[in-house]
Amino acid sequence: MKVSITDLQHFLQDIGLVTFSQWRDIQKEVEEKGEKIEEVLVRRKIVTKETLLQIKAHILGIPFINLEKTLISPDVLHLIPEQTSKTYQVVAYRKTGDKLEVAMIDPDNLQALDFIQKKTGLEMLPRLTNEASVANALKQYNESIEEEFSELVAQVKLENPMLRRQGKEGDEGRMILKGEGGLEEGTASEEDLKKVAENISTVKVVDSILHHAVIENASDIHIEPLENGVIVRYRIDGILHDIMTLPRTLYAGLTARIKVLSALKLDEHRLPQDGRFKIDGETYKFSVRVSFIPVMDGEKVVMRLLREDSKGLTLELLGLWGNPLEIVRRNIKKPNGILLVTGPTGSGKTTTLYAVTDLLNTPEVNIATIEDPIEYRMPRINQTQVKPQIGLTFANGLRALLRQDPDIIMVGEIRDNETASLAINAALTGHLVLSTLHTNSASGALPRLIDMGIEPFLIASTANIIVAQRLVRKFCSNHKEKYMLTSDEVEVLGKQYNLEEILADLKERSIVGKDASWETIPFARPKASEECPDGYKGRLAIFEVLEISPAIQKLIIKHASADDIQAQAKQEGMITMVEDGFAKAAQELTSIEEIIRVTKE
Repeated sequence: MKVSITDLQHFLQDIGLVTFSQWRDIQKEVEEKGEKIEEVLVRRKIVTKETLLQIKAHILGIPFINLEKTLISPDVLHLIPEQTSKTYQVVAYRKTGDKLEVAMIDPDNLQALDFIQKKTGLEMLPRLTNEASVANALKQYNESIEEEFSELVAQVKLENPMLRRQGKEGDEGRMILKGEGGLEEGTASEEDLKKVAENISTVKVVDSILHHAVIENASDIHIEPLENGVIVRYRIDGILHDIMTLPRTLYAGLTARIKVLSALKLDEHRLPQDGRFKIDGETYKFSVRVSFIPVMDGEKVVMRLLREDSKGLTLELLGLWGNPLEIVRRNIKKPNGILLVTGPTGSGKTTTLYAVTDLLNTPEVNIATIEDPIEYRMPRINQTQVKPQIGLTFANGLRALLRQDPDIIMVGEIRDNETASLAINAALTGHLVLSTLHTNSASGALPRLIDMGIEPFLIASTANIIVAQRLVRKFCSNHKEKYMLTSDEVEVLGKQYNLEEILADLKERSIVGKDASWETIPFARPKASEECPDGYKGRLAIFEVLEISPAIQKLIIKHASADDIQAQAKQEGMITMVEDGFAKAAQELTSIEEIIRVTKE
């Protein structure tokens, strides 16, 4: 049931999608790069992934089915257990008599079909589908979060009588006393809290909060105590969403359970605490970074979910294309110097560093990192976690790494003069150093290093490239509405941005036609759907890439301002972050509103 390369070639040629000479070039590229022929076809935009699947289905004589928006009957869906569906990437979606129609990503998986047939006793009718369809079906195995938690809350109330203490209505389960100065002390003993944390229902509540966060692709979980309740919020694609409000009676158990998982002090309520733990699923592994901080009504908990898998991290997927991508590729091939990625917290700086590190990760080099935290585990790379409580800081860790014969060093963040000086010295002594810095623009990183006490001539001689970035939300599939800007909207935008320069850049890169004006460029707005309530799904970065040229080196030595350095970089052809953002909006990858949201000063 597998489509042969010859069959695929003949079909594509018959329908006129490729010529014989094009196919020969594609095969040559496959041999040189070791890629699959399907990957090359999609990358060259000869066909989309969806079209390729439909072509394969046609050649095999198997129907193609799209289940991305289909609600499957629970009785049919559960004919195949959830774990089996996840393992084999196959879902049951329709049953007629003793025939079961199943959608699969790989219809050649005869083992899966045989296993399911034996399990159900039904005749299998395989259909080809895409990954999004399987993901949509797998989501339907989960009960709605409200139903699941209403049952768990009822269980906790029955099983934890110790949480119901005397007090005013709605104040049950309070584990704190408040005085004039706010939070004073915990009133429950460590033994009581441990019992609550180990209660089966409490464990299930925390597990469910984590499980649903993974399903929703949340990056952070916020648990916030109120006087009469507990709000749970997820950060999804950079935006916080209220998920549910739980009874106050659950608060002590929730916080105690998370503290047990994170190896924190259960009876400490007055001081901030930080910890971490891991969650393992069948198809994922996450490291969870935990932070507790005292607030007026208890302790607020924030858990950051860090996927321990760097697979699929590429600069192109992150949103770096064209000339800026070539500049980055050229500079990371240099044997020494510094590459800095800048931006505010949560702008994806570390992810970009991992993508660069992945490109450099070959057997010929020794790569060492010092990080806080280690967000992704990468094979063949020696990763060290910062532990300030025992004296392992960025600076001390970097000193130790320099004695480990590294070729490339990744420093999670330059925070102070000591770390900056060590990074500069490492670059001067023949190492390639990758790091991040908290500045708003690429040009702003250079004066920032000078403010840290680094001599300008040292910065000029070691800095190779500075990348600034922000994250914007992407449109969800085809859930978008096209529109043209009105003259009034153009006028409003013109007060915030230099639209003349931005339009010139769009024309120069052939993103819009030579005769285009702001009123004739088609843009898009998000369109709400059941799958994507706000019309967005996933994120990509907008970048500006500043290459340190001889002219910019002279400006650094003269203590030039960030504005002067930016002006020189633009004169040399640098695409600014705003220009990159509008380019991606013009390509209908995101909206103008998103660009404004992340770039407004």
